[in-house]
Amino acid sequence: MSRFLRFIHLIFTQRQLILALSKREIASQYIGSMLGIVWTFIQPAVMIFVFWFVFSVGFKTKPMNDVPFAVWLTAGMAPWFVFSEIVVKSAGAIVGYAHLIKKSVFPSQILPVVKLVSSMFTHAAFILILLILLVFQKVSFGIYALQFFYYLFCLSALALGIGWIVAALNVFIRDVGQIVAVIMQVGFWATPIFWDINIMSPKIQAFLKLNPVFYIIQGYRDSFIYGVPFWEHPRYTLYFWLVTVCCFLVGAMVFRKLKGQFADVL
Repeated sequence: MSRFLRFIHLIFTQRQLILALSKREIASQYIGSMLGIVWTFIQPAVMIFVFWFVFSVGFKTKPMNDVPFAVWLTAGMAPWFVFSEIVVKSAGAIVGYAHLIKKSVFPSQILPVVKLVSSMFTHAAFILILLILLVFQKVSFGIYALQFFYYLFCLSALALGIGWIVAALNVFIRDVGQIVAVIMQVGFWATPIFWDINIMSPKIQAFLKLNPVFYIIQGYRDSFIYGVPFWEHPRYTLYFWLVTVCCFLVGAMVFRKLKGQFADVL
């Protein structure tokens, strides 16, 4: 608990540095681009359209529980892509800021947080597109849509714990970044984003639900589409937080143990 409180204190004291680095991360993506920040909305919109066209038009996918497939799909894609972006970018966080770590006393543990904050900009574009689709497709949503902030917090805690682990290990084993990218690609298709988990047998469903990201994806759909409060899944909520807390603590421990050697290896 004391380590967690020290981390919160560090985030608070370094908040201006985190925001400055996050803004720099976002701005660097659009240097020399004519459309600039507009690409933040174009890219997810095109991605959603392509997947919708392939599955809805090409494969004739039917609405999921009377919910338009585009809405159901976007509600699942929104959390997955921000989670994947945070983890993949975190893998290269320390290496990418080697010049700061080698030349000064720099709080390197905030770098995965920087990746997390900068990724929220793209996530906001996904959420905006989702809201537009909800209105356009005439899918009603109520007060429970606000609980997506809870699931966003869940996502951030899990991604940050994993981010610390891969960021630290990638300094010593540069293949880690590539491995993480491959795992995220496999996870994208293995997680029920495009398909309904209910089509599987109970045993397969139980196995797939071991993936903590499923809790978040289903949570987004419960928030924006079905209006189901998170406290109606007490056992799975408990399981998710046990896994997430373990990832968070292990990530903090691994990062802290390897942090002192970063400058020498870089």
